[in-house]
Amino acid sequence: MANLAIGVDIGGSGIKAAPVDLDTGTLVVPRLRHATPQPATPKAVAAVVGTILREPQFRGIEVAGIGFPAAIKDGHPMTAANIDNSWIGANAAGLLGDAIGREVSMLNDADAAGLAETRFGAGKGVSGEVMMITLGTGIGTGYFVDGQLVPNTELGHIELQGRDAESWAAASVREREKLGWKVWASRVDAYLKALDRLLWLDLIIIGGGVSSSPDRFMPYLKPRCPVVVATMGNDAGIIGAALYAAEHANALPRS
Repeated sequence: MANLAIGVDIGGSGIKAAPVDLDTGTLVVPRLRHATPQPATPKAVAAVVGTILREPQFRGIEVAGIGFPAAIKDGHPMTAANIDNSWIGANAAGLLGDAIGREVSMLNDADAAGLAETRFGAGKGVSGEVMMITLGTGIGTGYFVDGQLVPNTELGHIELQGRDAESWAAASVREREKLGWKVWASRVDAYLKALDRLLWLDLIIIGGGVSSSPDRFMPYLKPRCPVVVATMGNDAGIIGAALYAAEHANALPRS
């Protein structure tokens, strides 16, 4: 029997979940996706997650992990990105665990995507310091040292050009300000070089929706270290959440 866990990826626009084969880093069946409720309050989001995980493909799988758009400490969100501020400080692991009838392990969504990429994707087998960067509505970062996650780095919020970096270089900024790809990529390049000056990275992995169009921006990214495109697409957050849960099962009480 396959070694399985459930992965859930909660985002600002969608909530996705699937059973994951932990040995291969693949989804057992296609993911299910529901729209994130608006406003994305704890009660509303928990109801959607509960609805998804009542589907037949999740039966009999007790280990569940959740990637969440926030810094997470002991199952409690410390920040709120594209979700309701009422999540901050809430016992999210307990609430979501009760909704699905399982104990859950939670981590930041960019950390989850990076975990999948370092185990099975673009960062597999890479030693040293690896940074997963998701470019979307904001900028998410997952930082790994010799394959080990350093959680909750939130380096999309470093100061750049006198502003919060994600307010200047996120993918959403390109659309909002109607920037050409080359102009926007020059901002991303400046951001990557700023990170590298701080951390002396060995590899940068670019994920998020823009990673499906690498030819439009990757040629303009020229940091000191290698930079590659993520290979696991929209499944990375689900896979990483499941991997994390398998390693942290029973670490958090639901009550």
